[in-house]
Amino acid sequence: MDFSRPGKPTDNGFIEAFNSKLRSECLNAHWFMSLANAQEELEDWRRHYNEDRPHSAIGYNLPIALHYPGGAASPSP
Repeated sequence: MDFSRPGKPTDNGFIEAFNSKLRSECLNAHWFMSLANAQEELEDWRRHYNEDRPHSAIGYNLPIALHYPGGAASPSP
């Protein structure tokens, strides 16, 4: 199967690592006052995670550089 079995987080280590980073760096670090505030904070974290932060799995490069080799930022929503 392509999905993790219930109670078996080791089936998909990549998503478990991402979930851990999201929780520790964003969800536990902010107090959301409204849905709009939560969307704004999560978007800010997503941009930081994908555009400003080097990732060891891709040779300490920025993930955005894989999609936009010229260094352009992701398109605005």
